[in-house]
Amino acid sequence: MALLPSFTPFRTDDAAADDEPLLFTLTIDDTLQPAQEKTLVRNFDTGNGDTEVWQLPDGGYQFVIFNTRKRQCCLLICSADFSQCCCALQGDWVMRSFGLNDALMLIYAFAGSFRQTLLIHASCILYQGRGYPFIAASGTGKSTHTSLWMKHIEGAQLMNDDNPIIRIGADGQPVIYGSPWSGKTPCYRNIQAPLGAVTRIERAPRNSIERLRPVYAFASLLPACSSMKWDGPIYDNLCRAVSRIVETTPIFTLHCLPDEEAARVCHSTIAF
Repeated sequence: MALLPSFTPFRTDDAAADDEPLLFTLTIDDTLQPAQEKTLVRNFDTGNGDTEVWQLPDGGYQFVIFNTRKRQCCLLICSADFSQCCCALQGDWVMRSFGLNDALMLIYAFAGSFRQTLLIHASCILYQGRGYPFIAASGTGKSTHTSLWMKHIEGAQLMNDDNPIIRIGADGQPVIYGSPWSGKTPCYRNIQAPLGAVTRIERAPRNSIERLRPVYAFASLLPACSSMKWDGPIYDNLCRAVSRIVETTPIFTLHCLPDEEAARVCHSTIAF
């Protein structure tokens, strides 16, 4: 746990008493060796390093996680449904912490798909008891916009600045949660709220906002969710969860400048 300071607010001793089975189990074993038989699926840039993804003959996966200096931090091997995982960590404390954090985020995102749970790339505001995530392409200004809410909209608080979690509840309604992953902003809050609306930010010469029709809402939200499009069961689970969010939650596009008016235009439309 010393490698995971951001997880401290989420630690609990109650999991064993829960009627629901564990989402996944991760064993750390630094003697773990790479799989002998495997097929490279892809190598992708996560924004703070690179990750190799390999498919195993039994349907499981092997991930090799590198930091920004191209140094290997973690070897991770998972079952097809990500319920059973094992990893080996390499390097100093910083590398091991980075590798373990990334491994847990990958496992959670994909194991969660089997429980109607999504890890989304968003900056999220908590306002009057509801959660309002803002999604956008990297560098567009999600954090800038949420900071404008906190500055100009009384009562607005930051819930998470990079990777909040959305889960479809037993009643079919989506709930959004804080998480141990919050990008460059240390906002690790063990809180939850009903999902109020999802808003995609696009830069524009003037401020305006529109509610999206379902097909466009689906296409807007889907890219913000962690996924593996080549994995049929996981991708199908993701699409079903996104469809349910679109059915129950208004989805907007905010065309905006990085100014106070943008926050007020957005607030007056989505926080009804």
